Amino acid sequence: QVRLVESGGNLVQPGGSLRVSCVVSGVTFNTYTVAWFRQAPGRERDFVSAIDRGFKVYYNDAVKGRFTLSRDNAENTVVLQMNSLKPEDTAVYFCAAYSGGTPYVDDKDEYTYWGQGTQVTVSS
Repeated sequence: QVRLVESGGNLVQPGGSLRVSCVVSGVTFNTYTVAWFRQAPGRERDFVSAIDRGFKVYYNDAVKGRFTLSRDNAENTVVLQMNSLKPEDTAVYFCAAYSGGTPYVDDKDEYTYWGQGTQVTVSS
C-alpha cells in the first residue's frame, strides 16, 4: 500500500520560516519524482516544487529563492524548507509522487499518489 504522509504545517507570522515533510512508503522511493502542490480556499491546486530521481529541483516562480526542496532516499523523505513566508503562501500543502521522469513536473495530472495535505497559515 502506497502512503504519503505530510507533516509540519502550522501557523507562522509573515517573514517567518516553516519546514514541511513528506514520508513516502510502499514504493521504490529512489525511482520516484516527488512534488509539493498547494491549494488555497476557492483556488486551483498549484505546483510549488518538485525533485526528480536525479535530484534535479524545480520551483514555481512564486517561491523561487524562498523555498528549498530536498530529498533523503535513505529515509524516503522529502523536505520543503519555506523561508520569508508571505500571507499568499497560506494553503493546504500536498505531497505527490509518480514513478519515473517527465517534462511536465508542474502538472498535477502526472502524479499517481497524493497525501492528505498539511495546513500552512501565514498570518500576523
